[in-house]
Amino acid sequence: MEITPGPLLQTINSPEDLKKLPREKLHQVCDELRQYIIDVVSVHGGHFGASLGVVELTTALHYVYHTPYDQLVWDVGHQAYGHKILTGRRDNFSTNRKYNGLSGFPKRSESEYDTFGVGHSSTSISAALGMAIAAKYKGEKDRKVVAIIGDGAMTAGLAFEGMNHAGVSDTDILIILNDNHIGIDPNVGALKEYLTDITTSPAYNKVKDEIWKLLGKLPVGTHFTRGMAHKLAEGMKGIVSSSSNLFAALKLRYFGPIDGHNINKLVDTLKDLRGIPGPKILHIITTKGKGYAPAEKDQTKWHATGKFDKITGEIYKKNYDLPQPPKYQDVFGHTIIELAEKNEKIFGITPAMASGCSLKFMMEKMPDRAFDVGIAEQHAVTLSAGMATQGMKVFCNIYSTFMQRAYDQVIHDVAIQNLPVIFCLDRAGLVGDDGPTHHGAYDIAYMRCVPNMIVSAPMNESELRNLMYTAQLDSTKNSFVIRYPRGEGVMPEWKTEMKEIKIGTGRKIKDGQDIVILSLGHPGNFAAAAIRDLKNDGLNPAHYDMRFAKPLDEELLHDVFSKFTKLITVEDGTVKGGFGSAILEFMNEYNYHAEIKILGIPDHVIEHGTLKELHHECHYDAEAIKAAVLEMMRGKITVSASIAG
Repeated sequence: MEITPGPLLQTINSPEDLKKLPREKLHQVCDELRQYIIDVVSVHGGHFGASLGVVELTTALHYVYHTPYDQLVWDVGHQAYGHKILTGRRDNFSTNRKYNGLSGFPKRSESEYDTFGVGHSSTSISAALGMAIAAKYKGEKDRKVVAIIGDGAMTAGLAFEGMNHAGVSDTDILIILNDNHIGIDPNVGALKEYLTDITTSPAYNKVKDEIWKLLGKLPVGTHFTRGMAHKLAEGMKGIVSSSSNLFAALKLRYFGPIDGHNINKLVDTLKDLRGIPGPKILHIITTKGKGYAPAEKDQTKWHATGKFDKITGEIYKKNYDLPQPPKYQDVFGHTIIELAEKNEKIFGITPAMASGCSLKFMMEKMPDRAFDVGIAEQHAVTLSAGMATQGMKVFCNIYSTFMQRAYDQVIHDVAIQNLPVIFCLDRAGLVGDDGPTHHGAYDIAYMRCVPNMIVSAPMNESELRNLMYTAQLDSTKNSFVIRYPRGEGVMPEWKTEMKEIKIGTGRKIKDGQDIVILSLGHPGNFAAAAIRDLKNDGLNPAHYDMRFAKPLDEELLHDVFSKFTKLITVEDGTVKGGFGSAILEFMNEYNYHAEIKILGIPDHVIEHGTLKELHHECHYDAEAIKAAVLEMMRGKITVSASIAG
């Protein structure tokens, strides 16, 4: 389906084209840009609400600033669809998040306008400050740097670390706080209340209005002078008790809040701020999903969508003839409630992923025992550790890729003290069209090397429930990782009776001859499918679901190596330092000799695409496993070990 942009948008192939337009045309540009995003995402899917909310801001920034010489750093990256369209990527925007197409986030290798790669939140201020310091050092006094931070990203500690330095840096950096009161889920915490006080306080707004009148502020569209901006900034200090002093205390000159959907006011304000030196912050108020009524009404639902009917707002669902298994996430969400109803020590914690990881179910049913702590992975881990010192059994649910941000806390606050925190690493393995910033490729390797750490992965929903049950038992004294992928499992009838799994034990899936497959986690289902297909080739591999990358089931492995000299390991983690590496270490320790092929995520950055495309690229889908078995059985592998990829 061909999607045609509006007549003005068709003429804009770069910000230079945008600058040629008279200001009175910017309203039309914004309307066409917003409609084009709606048209493309409705047909092709993708993130949605965040980019709609910054259409006016995006247009104003590229109209006022001299990009790409002036540096714009977007945070979080899914705000940047309009930015991509205005910077030469309009005609291939339909490839967004598709295999070999545009990334769903800013990406330095994709465009000179993408100054910093972003996917995780809260990196913009630190990155932009680094650029501003470098510009000052190089004598580039005319180069401006802007960090655009939104969707709850200001709640992360890294943002405050960046602001703390920026305030005393004597650099020309502008931080734009896109305040829409929501990340994926509604924002939480004291910062949210603070920003709400600024924007809703009657006293604050009364004084603000008086200052505008005092300065002779005329109706919208009248030029807002630099002198007025300076007076407004000075006049706002100290208003409403301490509610507007946070940014001033960090030595950032504060401007705002202003309407982030008023294109004329944005252009005027940005022009004036562009001429004011030093670190400063502009607070704008926007509506996530602006311009599309269903997205404005249910902002969490419309954060990211599949394809939908733009007229009715119906999000298209896949049609299934048979009952489908639930998502692993929903199994987690319902199982933790089931466990918590029987074990009063159980708590649930997540850093701004309540809907995605399904802890929202527990938050609704047990609000005093389940917490969303905002975009604060480090805090989530150490909070869990603190609770564990008091005998609580905390399920700390963090996406695998975001757990990377709290690695020091995992080691320093949990593992060294041997606290039995339960880490549920959602989105482990490849995640699809979100791409390399979101793939959970490394957790097996980075958790397996930590002392006092159990690392497990369920092959199906029943095993997930059993591992969760085991992890919360009083007899489990160590930190406990349970990693599982995004999306659907394999068991329509998933609600089985839970039972304890002896830590460090695998299970035999089937007997076989000549060759054995050792799998960890969900890819065991790919191995099972390959084995079924291999019957047509007269081959009958044995298959074991190892369940634990640490500790390994050594008794099972001794038995395996006594029977087989050809092995294939399968995992949805990096082949460097992962589960296959653990098997090689076992072989070395006990002086076993065998041919072994390790299938998993290869040692390079995996881009975005569908899961089917990426599993095939990484050579651990059923087809690749079958091919590896055939290759080994034909004797083509002559070395003692090889790693695919």
